[in-house]
Amino acid sequence: MDNGRSMPTDLILIRHGETDWNRELRFQGHIDVPLNDTGHEQARRLGLALAHELVRHIVCSDLLRTQQTAAPAAQQLGLPVRTTVTLREQAFGVGEGLRAEEIREKHPEAWDGWLRFEADRSLPGGESTRQFHVRVMQALADIAAQYADGPVLVVTHGGVLDMVWRTVHGLGLDGPRQSDIPNAGINRIRIDDPAKPEALVIVGWAETAHLQGLGPQPSYDQRRHLKLS
Repeated sequence: MDNGRSMPTDLILIRHGETDWNRELRFQGHIDVPLNDTGHEQARRLGLALAHELVRHIVCSDLLRTQQTAAPAAQQLGLPVRTTVTLREQAFGVGEGLRAEEIREKHPEAWDGWLRFEADRSLPGGESTRQFHVRVMQALADIAAQYADGPVLVVTHGGVLDMVWRTVHGLGLDGPRQSDIPNAGINRIRIDDPAKPEALVIVGWAETAHLQGLGPQPSYDQRRHLKLS
């Protein structure tokens, strides 16, 4: 019986596979960086791991690294991939393409400001965490509303997953990233009401059994930057 309540939508969230810039700890942002060999192998294994999942739709960021990550799963599942700019990584402005040390050298004032990890600060030309959070939550709400018959496989970026983690755990938008977000890891969330995407639930996080034997991933810990200031 229809009681006027929305049905929950299950989303399987994936951070893209590894790139050379992940390995070099560069700020990728909106720059279109391809997967490296490890990333392609992660994507292949991810596709096999998801082959028997009950997935009805696939949506990913329009950047190449997410599309390459989604491709093996799309082939296994026999589904098309829809891309959207709304699932892109946070924009880092002048910092994109640079390592932390390079930003500090080239843009010292901007770097010092960014190290405060305040919700309304951004690198020049970039996106504040608050702006990014609004974009991410709206993107997820749109997906849940459009594909209410999910589950939906969503291939995106580490920053997007960080916004989800913070929202679920009530951490606020200030401060460095705290969650574990491995490349090509499997994360599962449920949105009970697309009109209230902030009321989401984490069902599973950072599943990496399918990646065993590939060696350690690049360790991106924003808290390490505090030691550089």
